[in-house]
Amino acid sequence: MDETGINDIINKMTIDEKVQLLTGKTFWTTFPIERVNIPSIFLADGPHGIRKVIHHDIFAIKGIESICYPTAPALASSWNIDLIKRLGEALGEECLSLDVQILLGPGVNQKRSPLCGRNFEYFSEDPVLTGEIGTAFVNGVQSKGVGTSLKHFALNNQEYERFLSDSIVDERTMREIYLAGFELIVKNAQPMTIMCAYNKINGIQASENSFLLRDILKNEWGFKGFVVSDWMASNNKVDSIRNGLDLEMPTKNQFRDEEVINAIKNGVLDEKIIDDALRRVLTVIFRTYESRKDIGPYDKENHHQLAREIASESMVLLKNENNILPLDLEKIKKIAILGDFALNPRYQGAGSSQITLTKLDIPFDCIKSEIGDKIELVYSQGYNSDNIDDGLIQEAVSVSKESDVAIIFAGLPPSYETEGKDREHMDMPPSHNKLINEVCNVQKNTIVILSNGSSITMPWINHPSAVIEAWLTGQAFGSSIVDILTGEINPSGKLSETFPIKLEDNPSFTNFGDRNVLYGEGIFVGYRYYEKRKIKPLFPFGYGLSYTTFEYTNMSISKDTITNKMDLDVYITVKNTGLRKGKEIIQVYVRDI
Repeated sequence: MDETGINDIINKMTIDEKVQLLTGKTFWTTFPIERVNIPSIFLADGPHGIRKVIHHDIFAIKGIESICYPTAPALASSWNIDLIKRLGEALGEECLSLDVQILLGPGVNQKRSPLCGRNFEYFSEDPVLTGEIGTAFVNGVQSKGVGTSLKHFALNNQEYERFLSDSIVDERTMREIYLAGFELIVKNAQPMTIMCAYNKINGIQASENSFLLRDILKNEWGFKGFVVSDWMASNNKVDSIRNGLDLEMPTKNQFRDEEVINAIKNGVLDEKIIDDALRRVLTVIFRTYESRKDIGPYDKENHHQLAREIASESMVLLKNENNILPLDLEKIKKIAILGDFALNPRYQGAGSSQITLTKLDIPFDCIKSEIGDKIELVYSQGYNSDNIDDGLIQEAVSVSKESDVAIIFAGLPPSYETEGKDREHMDMPPSHNKLINEVCNVQKNTIVILSNGSSITMPWINHPSAVIEAWLTGQAFGSSIVDILTGEINPSGKLSETFPIKLEDNPSFTNFGDRNVLYGEGIFVGYRYYEKRKIKPLFPFGYGLSYTTFEYTNMSISKDTITNKMDLDVYITVKNTGLRKGKEIIQVYVRDI
């Protein structure tokens, strides 16, 4: 529907109907106004899959089955814009099939601290990488006529007291680090919606922050969609609408609606502000509703294979001594598969993004299916909780001694990374760390595969021969890790965040986890800080090995002098100098000199 048609509808609506439309009808749907032919649309949680919940309340976690794709840090570690756009297109198709009009994602908050419990939903510590990956994601989804929702706008970088916390930040830091990713995506993809955060920013609630929602987002950046509250994030509906919020979610609250109606009648709230919000909401409602004609089943197996491809491209090879990987199956007779995650894999985070998946590739089963007829495989659990079980560890050590290679699946349990709760430290469970140390003492050919949504400490890093950062790579984890282990896929992922040696090295260490959060490190977030302070990390941002080698030559730039806002072309020749085919990600960094 064009702007004229939408204006005609607004002119026919009563004040009560206008206010009614700016609040959800149920926990997941907007309010239909049948008298003027306004339909309802469905908003569903994302971002690495679709969590369409049938029951309309906050306690309903389990949704309809859908594909669980790799989580945000994994996507960003692929650095592959074309691949992420394909992911977005697949998600758009699934939304159409499930009759979902708005996918509530992607999450584009910066990874300020490794401790944020929701880091598995966020792309990176770098706003440019976040912006590029997020743009591809949004363009992919919206190419199918389905809307997206950038979240959480803005400076929502911890889970502790997220309903009450106040992010205290200077404007330069806010714009250059914490808003830059949002800005890139808004200007390059025009997401249909943006979700404002729970927290305050410099003392003002995000849902009532005119500087953020009106001055910057709508006026400066030219955002055309509507701003939706995070669920129950709006404290004062009149102030929220006045300052730039368009749709309050979730369900209708008669008393709050009456406050808005009275504010309009008493001249406290200009009806033109209501009409602008309606115009934005209706534009999206009709744009997405009209896409329903394309509803049909999607190819679940095809989408599962896409999840596998993305997972394989997202994994980062952190260590590979003596080229133990890919596995030389001609020389190996027996492999020990260790760790509970080999049978009960960690593949997604907990909370509102939790997907009810269509199938799950179990690592041990996939390894057995691929090479079990050629090589003897033995499994040992190794651990079953945070607490050390010496019996399980000794059993794992015993089978490792008798094997040619040991592969350990370890990382962070679900309780360590979840919405609503931050991590207390960067460490893996003691049981995981001890298992790795003890096995490495008896088996030099040990490979560690990590499942986690943000950086961790690795006190054992010098001992195993190989380490793979697999992230939380979705339902195709098992098949994709086999692709990497066997060399079917050459790992090309690069870290989307810095892995410090210890938590104390992180720039936000002294200013994280309070109700009033001072962003005292300023613009020196992530690798900017480590470079400035000359602090050597365990693994730097952008790091990742390959099974082959590359040579860089003939680097040049298109201009000798650079002025503000000038485009610059960088030229370089990259040659694969190894014996295997592979992909290389070219990274260019700019700084003042």
